[in-house]
Amino acid sequence: MAECGASGGGSSGDTLDKSITLPPDEIFRNLENAKRFAIDIGGSLTKLAYYSTVQHKVAKVRSFDHSGKDAEHDHEPPYEISVQEEITARLHFIKFENTYIGGCLDFIKDHLVNTETKVIQATGGGAYKFKDLIEEKLRLKVDKQDVMTCLIKGCNFVLKNIPQEAFIYQKDSDPEFRFQTNHPNIFPYLLVNIGSGVSIVKVETEDRFEWVGGSSIGGGTFWGLGALLTRTKKFDELLHLASKGQHTNVDMLVQDIYGGAHQTLGLSGNLIASSFGKSATTDKEFSKEDMAKSLLHMISNDIGQLACLHAKLHGLDRVYFGGFFIRGHPVTMRTITYSINFFSKGEVQALFLRHEGYLGAIGAFLKGAEQDNPNQYSWGENYAGSSGLMSTAPELGPTRRARSGTFDLLEMDRLERPLVNLPLLLDPSSYVPDTVDLTDDALARKYWLTCFEEALDGVVKRAVASQPDAADATERAEKFRQKYWDKLQTLRHQPFAYGTLTVRSLLDTREHCLNEFNFPDPYSKVKQRENGVALKCFPGVIRSLDALGWEERQLALVKGLLAGNVPSRPLWSRSPWERPWLVDSYSKWLQRLKGPPHKCALIFADNSGVDIILGVFPFVRELLFRGTEVILACNSGPALNDVTHSEALIVAERIAAMDPVVHSALREERLLLVQTGSSSPCLDLSRLDKGLAVLVRERGADLVVIEGMGRAVHTNYHAALCCESLKLAVVKNAWLAERLGGRLFSVIFKYEVPAE
Repeated sequence: MAECGASGGGSSGDTLDKSITLPPDEIFRNLENAKRFAIDIGGSLTKLAYYSTVQHKVAKVRSFDHSGKDAEHDHEPPYEISVQEEITARLHFIKFENTYIGGCLDFIKDHLVNTETKVIQATGGGAYKFKDLIEEKLRLKVDKQDVMTCLIKGCNFVLKNIPQEAFIYQKDSDPEFRFQTNHPNIFPYLLVNIGSGVSIVKVETEDRFEWVGGSSIGGGTFWGLGALLTRTKKFDELLHLASKGQHTNVDMLVQDIYGGAHQTLGLSGNLIASSFGKSATTDKEFSKEDMAKSLLHMISNDIGQLACLHAKLHGLDRVYFGGFFIRGHPVTMRTITYSINFFSKGEVQALFLRHEGYLGAIGAFLKGAEQDNPNQYSWGENYAGSSGLMSTAPELGPTRRARSGTFDLLEMDRLERPLVNLPLLLDPSSYVPDTVDLTDDALARKYWLTCFEEALDGVVKRAVASQPDAADATERAEKFRQKYWDKLQTLRHQPFAYGTLTVRSLLDTREHCLNEFNFPDPYSKVKQRENGVALKCFPGVIRSLDALGWEERQLALVKGLLAGNVPSRPLWSRSPWERPWLVDSYSKWLQRLKGPPHKCALIFADNSGVDIILGVFPFVRELLFRGTEVILACNSGPALNDVTHSEALIVAERIAAMDPVVHSALREERLLLVQTGSSSPCLDLSRLDKGLAVLVRERGADLVVIEGMGRAVHTNYHAALCCESLKLAVVKNAWLAERLGGRLFSVIFKYEVPAE
């Protein structure tokens, strides 16, 4: 069924409207490297998908060749850094009105250098209507794909790859949008696709689904009847009229019939008894706004009831709504949600999708790319290149939105490795990585958005300083500043734009924007220098620790971890924190250490320099002494001054040359260095490198250590694991410390044992 959309379809001779807010080359990004195309053309909206390669800079590290000289006395850093070009894969999805299809196809044709395919996958009713135009403009053969198959593939894809994809809508709540965490098993579910009509599909597995019902009363009905009633021909104008209307002027309510509630049936007085019922008995003109509102209520209620009945019939409690009838419109979502809750007595949940309009295009793309096995990879939304929910194209700030609804963008990066849940999560389906929901907490949101705004000048300076030999570094840094500033302003007005707003998502967005303008690792030289200084201190620190008694050494090791987490305090011995700490279960931890050793410890490392070399490695060394194997997990890619896996490998190699305990543990594979699959200062235990998850199972990890404010406070503070866990951090933010009931530099030492 064709989707309903923003305006009437345009003729094949249409060109790009001169009043488009964004230049076409900012919309069709990386088009010259496009490899594959897919297109979904509905009743009025075109959704274009293409896969391209993106060339960007990455900071690489490698050891110096020290053959023939004593590196111990050299003043050179412990490794060298080089910036290299790397090619990665990206999916682009663009949504625009059919009015612009001719001009958009012209632009694509003019900017295609070479594509790997001569076929474009196409779905939707327009795949037939515009077939000749597409083939003529792009010189590509159109291969038409089944609409429903594409929708299901697209829905499965976004539910698996975009953690904040699905949400429930709650009228008059703050926030109105409540996003769902990714359930490890998304099946089975009911998909209700609202296009011109309604299709209801039971989805059981990746490839098995069944059409179980539908209705001819859908988006096309709203559009068609709305046009007859109001003489308004554009879909969005109808929605706008409905948002200003009062349906009770047109609809007959229960109280209009009974004078109040219907006590016997338990029906409230303000329930609609008859849509448009008053128009038969009232001799007056009704406003366009009221009629549009009544019509929207009538159709949305009908769809909600139908969906609920099918869900109950098939024993399903999750119903996802797709198609571009909804498009995040509050009245529509509110009415459908009310209808589902009313008829199911709260047993069925209505779920909406941030990218509902792209499902068909995503599915068509996946159909055409099956030989590339796209499902073998994990994908991640690129916040730098995506518009947000009810948002504008990403370049625009809130003050420049007059005509920004014409184009909408979604970009997704192919990740290097599949991401999965940490097997040690107690309940993956209820795991929430983030400690504070800024979408929900207005005071916290205001504070953190201001905090990130005020830090922006420093980030820009750091980015420029990291590339002293690049003539265009200042220009690129200013572009980064503008893009990230605009993102922050969007999030001030629409905190739900990219899902639940958290400190983690603000940090990740900043990293995406830095990468967008080729600042892959602004801290690379800082980390290089700090690692060099800390390595020179390592032998002395180990001698001091080994000279201590056992119990004294355990406390010194913990203080070393904490001190290393505060860059301004460079030596473990200068740790100023005396117990009791803000969160203090150290005595319980010490008692545990007097018992049998753990089989295997999984440690998530945080910062470079003092933290990993003088904090983490001495702690690792002590565990190895006890007979515990250690998996040391570090970021796959750079973020702030966090140590990366490639840096940690070199650091471990240098430490092994100084310390026989670490040397033998590496050789015997009792100490393993692995990558997390993340490039974030925070930690999402539901999206970790599959190889890490396999290793955790194989080695029988029974202790998880998470250190650092980003990983153990901003995220995972409340994470429940099925094994022992240790969460350590120094709270380096005065506001957050106060929120937690402490003060600046308060210590978190949280040792947890799962309940029997």
